[in-house]
Order: sequence, then C-alpha cells, then structure tokens
Amino acid sequence: MAHRTRFKAAITAVSLLALASGGGLSAQDGDSAQKPASAATLRYFEETTASLPWNDKEDFDLATRGFVAGIPGGEIAKPDGKRIRDLKELDIFKGPRPDTVNPSLWRNAQLLSQSGLFKVTDRVYQVRGIELANLTVVLGKTGYLVIDTLTTVESAKAAMDLVRAKLGNKPVVGVIYTHSHIDHFGGAAGVISPEEASARKVPIIAPGGFLKEAISENVIAGPAMSRRAIYAFGHLIGTGPKADISDGIGPAFNRLGNATGSVHMLPPTHEVTKTGETMTIDGIDLEFQYMPDTEAPAEMAIYMPQLRVLDMAENANSSLHNILTLRGAQVRDAKAWADDLTRSIALYGNRTDTLITSHFWPHWGNTKILDYLGAHRDMYKYLHDQSVRMMNEGLNGAEIAENLKLPAPLANRWFNQGYYGTLSHDAKAVYQRYLGWYDGNPATLNPLPPEAAGAKYVEAMGGPEAVLAKGRAAIAAGDYRWASELLSRLVFAQPDNHAAKLALADSLEQQGYQATSSMWRNAFLTGAKELREGVKTGGFDSVAGAIPAMPLSDILDLLAVRLVPERALAAPMTFDLVLDGSAPAEHVEIRNGVLVHQPVGAGVPKAAELKLTRAQLVAGITKKPQDTALPPEAATRLNALLALIEAPRGTFGLVTPNP
Repeated sequence: MAHRTRFKAAITAVSLLALASGGGLSAQDGDSAQKPASAATLRYFEETTASLPWNDKEDFDLATRGFVAGIPGGEIAKPDGKRIRDLKELDIFKGPRPDTVNPSLWRNAQLLSQSGLFKVTDRVYQVRGIELANLTVVLGKTGYLVIDTLTTVESAKAAMDLVRAKLGNKPVVGVIYTHSHIDHFGGAAGVISPEEASARKVPIIAPGGFLKEAISENVIAGPAMSRRAIYAFGHLIGTGPKADISDGIGPAFNRLGNATGSVHMLPPTHEVTKTGETMTIDGIDLEFQYMPDTEAPAEMAIYMPQLRVLDMAENANSSLHNILTLRGAQVRDAKAWADDLTRSIALYGNRTDTLITSHFWPHWGNTKILDYLGAHRDMYKYLHDQSVRMMNEGLNGAEIAENLKLPAPLANRWFNQGYYGTLSHDAKAVYQRYLGWYDGNPATLNPLPPEAAGAKYVEAMGGPEAVLAKGRAAIAAGDYRWASELLSRLVFAQPDNHAAKLALADSLEQQGYQATSSMWRNAFLTGAKELREGVKTGGFDSVAGAIPAMPLSDILDLLAVRLVPERALAAPMTFDLVLDGSAPAEHVEIRNGVLVHQPVGAGVPKAAELKLTRAQLVAGITKKPQDTALPPEAATRLNALLALIEAPRGTFGLVTPNP
C-alpha cells in the first residue's frame, strides 16, 4: 500500500533526523525540576511555524474592537470574598514569548487575553475573557436578552454587573443557551435568579434535547471524564511559561489556590427542535438553525434579522475544534458539522453583516464573513473526507493521523489552526466513528494490558537499565515521541522506578512545549508533573453536585454503574422507589449482578415501596447526614441498597499504573 509505505518512510526519516541533530538535553538529566526548552524544541518552532502568515494582524484588531471596560479590580470572587478568577494573570501576554511556548499558541493566548465588555453592534455586546466562553447581551425594548451564561454564577453576575454599570440597570428579558456544555449554561443563576425568572415568566430557550444532554453527558462516565479533563485543562499545573498558557478557545486561569465557582442552571422553558423556528423576545426577532450532533449533542445557531447578526454558537470558532475531546465524550460527526455549516451559509450568509460565536471575537463585513465560514467549513469537510478516503485505502487511525495535512489555502488561515482540537486526534476520531477501536489487524485484537506488556517489552529489550539508557539517548537526540513510548513501557513495568519516571517526564515536557494545541500542552505538562511529584490520590465524586437536579431514572442509571457485582449477587432485592410521594415511581430490581429499573405501570409487577424525599435519597448517595430521620423500614431498605454501591475510589493513574 503506497500510503502505508510513505508513512513508514516518514517515521524513519524523522527518527534519523532527530538522532543526527541532537536534542539539547543531557542524557544524564535525571532531576525532578522542570527543564528549559531544548535545542530540538527551538528548532521545531522554527521549522513548523515559519510558514504561518505572521504579517496578518487582522485578528488583533477584531479581538480589541469595541472595547468598553474591564471588570473592576480585575478579580471575580464568591460572596465570601474568596477569589475564583484573577484577570490580572492575563498581563503576562503583554510581554515577550517564553521559549517554552509554541509561537502560534502564544499568539492565540495573546488574543484570548482581551478581557471585558465589548460593543459588537449598536444593540449587541459581549463580555469576553473572564471565563472560557463569552456572554452575549442583546438590547431589547425594555431589557437584556442574554445568550450563554458562562460557567459559574459568580462570573455571570460580574459580567451582568459590568453590563448594567455601562449600559443601564435593565431587567433580563430572556436567556438563550446555544448548546449543552456547562461553560454556556452553568452561570445562569448569576444572570437572573430562579425566583425572578419564575415570577416574571422569563423565557429560557435551548436547543432540542438540551436538558437531557446537559444532565447526562458527563454523568455515566463523569469520574473518568473529570480525571481526564484535569489533564486537558491543566487544573494541576497552574498558569505560566512552563504551565497552562491558554485553553485554546478561551483564556487559561490558575485554579491552584483559588476557590471553585458555583454552578446553577435554570431549566429551559422552551426547546427549539427544527430549523426555521422563529420567535420574538422583547422586540428582538430570532430565527434558529437546529444543529444537533455537531460540536454538542444539542446545539443551535441564532440569526437576528433586524440586526443582520448571526450567532454560530460553537460551530465556527477561530480554531479547529474537537471531533473527540481528550476528556472523552461521544464522537462527533465531522460530516454533519460541515454539512450544517453549508446550510448556515445558504440560510444566512447573504443576510449577515456581523458574525458572533460562543468563543473568540466577532467578524464584521459580509464578504469577510462568507470567506470565514466557507474556509472553516472546508476544513471540517477536508478532515472528514480525506480521513475516510485514507481509511478506505487501508490506513488505520494512527497512520491517517500521521499523513493528514491541510492544503495550503486552509492550513494558512489562522482560524483553522489546532489550538483546541488537532488534525491528529480528530482524524483518529473520524476513523473511530466509522470503524471503532479495532484496526483490523488480528495482532491487535487481544493485546496484553499495559503493565503486562511493559514487563515483556522491558525484558525483550535487555532489562530496565537498557530501556532507560535508550530512552535517555532518545531524549538527548530530541526524539521525544520515541523516548516517551520506550519509557512509558518501563514505568508501567516498574512503577517504582523513579529514574524512569523522571526521564519520561522530561520527554513529555518537551512535547508539551512544542504543542500548538492547548489541550495537548496541558496533557503533556500535567503528565510530567505527576511523574515527578506523584499522583495525588483521594476520594472524589465529580457528579455529586448534579445529583439533586437529576431525574430519578438518571439517578438509578448512575447507581447501576456503581453497583459492585459481588455484593449484588449476594443480596438481590426488588422494590418500588417512590420519590417525594408522587409519580413516576421506579420499579427497581437487583439481580444477577445488575440494577434494572423501569417506571411503575401496566405490566410491571408490584413490589414493596421505598418512599423517600429527594433530599433523603441524595443525602444517602452522597453520604451526608439526613436532615430528618427515616422510618425504620425505609432506612433499612435504603441502607441495604447503598451497601451495594461504591463511588469512584479516587484519582486513578493515567501516566502511571493504577495504585
């Protein structure tokens, strides 16, 4: 196969070049300190970024256009005064680029560091740069229509305080969630209180399936996703030249030493389920394009015909996005994404003078907007079509990722750079969507798990000292990918081999410095930190805060994936769970090591009832004291159920074996 031959030749050439050129890190580097950028990393920057259009400064004008004011004091805090965001951290981008940051990613971070209230048009404003996403405000006849509400209540309140200070003390007349990711709905109660929204019957609009997806996407696999998200978003490494420098689609903020903000979503009062649906809120006419299964399972674009403004949500950011996130999620449909952008251009392209998105900065002018949307659409179409073409020629996911390159007309556009997603992991996601994890080679059908394979590889290569020496030699040659592969085998074979961990950390660190993608940088640097300092173990439950708002059926689905089969086999049970004394009750059976449930109703056998309030059930699951004592029979049955359940045990290993 021609492509497979070129793939092998490319890898051989890269390896030989690295071995010949020298990496700039001594083979004896074995201390636990962070390292500077190596000579190989500096050469990598020169070789991979020189062709980018550095003379194109338009984005700097777009990102700063319309600035009104920043957040007073440059900090956002909880009511008790504990700081959650220090916006002054963004001042680092006024200085020179450190050698430990990819030049393209540094440019991305500089642009995303523009923070405050910005005027987009006469009636549209955005608060940008205080969280990962943007909060958009549209001025109606009497008040503010808010589109997307940031991640935290505290940041959303700070944004609205700034809006009111500069634009007037007006009420919120409507809230729109563009899609079902938390950075677009988590701060809703900071925009308007639940009590006020209910009393004034304020419309809260979302795409079809929003509530289900917002609750469920991260629940079943929540702990694993949260652990991986810590790597992707750099929660453990802080910010700075050798740490998190950008989140790719928004600014990076130091989570170390700062408080965690509050999350409070207000449920939608209406979900948009078809393209072409229209409505008017406070004199603002709205048209919707329903775009499910693109960047989010539930997503939509919004067009405002009176203002000739198009909000593309998160389907046309100024970066290549994820077809599969590094934290883990359902694989997205790159073809549907491209096709929906084609539909957006047809529906709104000739009617749009201003384009806004849920991240980044606006675009102005119809000609420029059509060029932007078209070239961005072409990128996703190319990613999909060429990945499938190579897949059908016999390349597997890794081979496609190594071969896939954008053509110059797409590769030379700043908004198509991989600051968040990458061509590499997106191509593998396209392959996964069509063919799954198996590459068709029977030798990979039933591989050994990492620890067993590591031990055998180390033995076959002459023992741990030989592998460590080869890994250090690869680091010295600047061949960091090969060094990481070698040394990871040794770490999984010998988890207590401190020298192997330090060497592996050095190889990961240089790859972090080299990365254009913020997610790759953070993952590499977090892995290096945990290798040097150890994995901080401890109990956690990433979805505990969501349980109070979950439907009963979703709570039972969560308990089902926490059921310990050995315990369940020894204690089968059947009961009808009645929550808050009302329907729908759930018929629960624990049998054969599984928890099965269905709504009580026709055809479902009757069983003894377990009557609880939601607060009692939540307290039991989260191991909190009960506010009121349960009747003895209910307490016995609830305790018997909870005895079969085990919450995730703590922070598991990613770059090292599980403890």
